[in-house]
Amino acid sequence: MSHPHPELGPPPPLPENGLRIVALGGLGEIGRNMAVFEFDGRLLVVDCGVLFPDPEQPGVDLILPDFDYIRGRLDDIEAVVLTHAHEDHIGAVPYLLRERADIPLVGSRLTLGFIESKLTEHRIQPVKAEVVEGDRRRFGPFECEFVAVNHSIPDALAVAIRTPAGIVLHTGDFKMDQLPLDGRLTDLGAFARLGAEGVDLLMSDSTNSEVPGFVPSERTIGPVIDEVFRSAAKRIIVACFASHVHRVQQVFDAAQENGRKVALIGRSMVRNMTVARELGYLKVPPGLLVDSREIEEWPPEDVVLICTGSQGEPMAALSRMANRDHPIRVAEGDTVVLASSLVPGNETAVNKVINGLTRWGARVVHKGNATVHVSGHAAAGELLYVLNLTKPSNFMPVHGEWRHMRAHAKLAALTGVPDDHIVIAEDGVVVDMVDGRARIVGAVQCGYVYVDGSSVGAVTDTALKDRRILGDEGFISVVVVVDSTTGKVTGGPEIYARGSGIETEAFDAVIPLIEAALQDSAADGVADPQQMRRLTRRIVGRWVSDTYRRRPMIIPVVVEV
Repeated sequence: MSHPHPELGPPPPLPENGLRIVALGGLGEIGRNMAVFEFDGRLLVVDCGVLFPDPEQPGVDLILPDFDYIRGRLDDIEAVVLTHAHEDHIGAVPYLLRERADIPLVGSRLTLGFIESKLTEHRIQPVKAEVVEGDRRRFGPFECEFVAVNHSIPDALAVAIRTPAGIVLHTGDFKMDQLPLDGRLTDLGAFARLGAEGVDLLMSDSTNSEVPGFVPSERTIGPVIDEVFRSAAKRIIVACFASHVHRVQQVFDAAQENGRKVALIGRSMVRNMTVARELGYLKVPPGLLVDSREIEEWPPEDVVLICTGSQGEPMAALSRMANRDHPIRVAEGDTVVLASSLVPGNETAVNKVINGLTRWGARVVHKGNATVHVSGHAAAGELLYVLNLTKPSNFMPVHGEWRHMRAHAKLAALTGVPDDHIVIAEDGVVVDMVDGRARIVGAVQCGYVYVDGSSVGAVTDTALKDRRILGDEGFISVVVVVDSTTGKVTGGPEIYARGSGIETEAFDAVIPLIEAALQDSAADGVADPQQMRRLTRRIVGRWVSDTYRRRPMIIPVVVEV
């Protein structure tokens, strides 16, 4: 197997008739999916998604792929192919189109509907190219064939990319539900036909590669939701992803069957379900929906709320309900259904929401105690099936953390893909396919780009480190007034602290140490404020560490007079 190495240098020029693949996100992580294909000087982008921040990234709203690799070549981009409409695949599109607004967006009807609705908020009118399964479309030197796959959102597509370098099959996110709610099967016949033609490189979803067997059908959820509705005495609150049209449809059907009205809570939920309804993907019985502002007027036993927040997002509706920071007050006897899988890393946040809701007397139904969600990603049995159908010459696992990609690589080896034809890459690693062989040839700069409020890229890792220190340890400021000529102390030191857990009186012990150090420094002829700040920070930092075993942020201020 080919493994990335920290010492990888810049890639060499792409050989003639070679295909270059660079993932700018989605490898070694769940989210931020974006792959750039290059042939004959032209580029094709597959997906452009976001990653949601974890607690180690305080204040960050979204994390984008790093566009630096393509920023100087935006005019070379033929199109952006969007495999489906989840945020981790389309969420960064508005930020890419800010840099070149006329890049064609290629996708299915629902995918383009969701992204167009999102772009309206950014005041961007996109150039769209709608495709359906079975279509073949050429974008510069790239001929793309689109293949139906089912996932936890309608209208998902895999894409086979043909160039003179060979055929690359990118599955996107998929599973092999044999009884899908919309009747749209993953097109295994197309996979087999491509395999017979010769798949030179398979790039396949790795999320559930450690899970044995096959993912259960979405249809298994229906009876469980029906039972929850029949047994609920009061209000029902269902939390799911704002794009999970199938799950929302199941809740609509159960509500209609049980004589309940439904209200949608949350801007993204209302926006996406409005688009899905207008495009015919969501069937809403007449009179079922009511405005969320009127929901308190209905008896609790007659209503269902569908909201976001199944991953414990702090600003989502469900978290705010758990914290009593939402107009809708969860009450004794309410039933809350978390209809989603846990995204890795969100366990603590979700458990906090469950505890908060339970505190107010709600019964919380989640995947841990009922079958209220099935994954949208193929398990190991399905992944083996696709590997055997497509018989790829080379294999590159995508969409997953390192453990998922390595497990997927082992599955590929079991099906007969030679070890030296299996490429495990990470974001920024350059893979060239030349003469039917995929190899790692170098790496490009590829970091996180943070969105914080209206700023994009202004927040750095250094700033996040400072935020973590401030959040965990607090800060101490030390103000000293010195003579600008001699460097002697003429006022202070005065010490102020917030969040450090150290009482103000305790600093009386360190003030003589600061004074002595600055006095010695002045005697040595040091009058540079920068050096005095460093000296003050070192003295206070050592004292706090030795005395309290803490490391707050220390901000020395030297005022010259």
